[in-house]
Amino acid sequence: MTLLKIARMGHPVLLRRADAVTDPTAPDIVHLVADMIETMEDAGGVGLAAPQVHRSCRVFVYRVPDTRSSGAPDDQPCGPQVLINPHLTPIGEETVLRLEGCLSIPGLRGWVPRHTRVAYHGYDAQGRQVKGTASGFLANVMQHEYDHLNGILYPMRMNDLAKMGFDTEMARYGEEQA
Repeated sequence: MTLLKIARMGHPVLLRRADAVTDPTAPDIVHLVADMIETMEDAGGVGLAAPQVHRSCRVFVYRVPDTRSSGAPDDQPCGPQVLINPHLTPIGEETVLRLEGCLSIPGLRGWVPRHTRVAYHGYDAQGRQVKGTASGFLANVMQHEYDHLNGILYPMRMNDLAKMGFDTEMARYGEEQA
């Protein structure tokens, strides 16, 4: 496996809609997924979309650490997972502000409005269809990564850029800004 270079904000690959994957089981996709998982874990991330590693295809990987799970049935801790050609649909109108960071925008965080629950479907690395619902942290991660597949970075979702700052300052004062 290989650690991949992460594209940073300003690179054009992050601003375009990613292409659909024709065969989720193709060897290049299988290798990409393995490399993305290794890269995500090495960077200490909880999600990574293919455009973030300079590949314009509709693939993202994610994980939910024990410490981030709400314990709800659709927000359980999980090791690395993949969604290929995903589709997300909000469940209801309810949103919540979530403090987000991004491997493509190192050193910064911001409060982003996200739907509290989403339905998802797509394919796993074996080409099997997967579907379900997500809430809490999992819903947040999925929406963030799905945005990457559509050329959207989290600051583009923010209602108030005054609620964005450096990691160190947001850790110290972030809850006050929500």
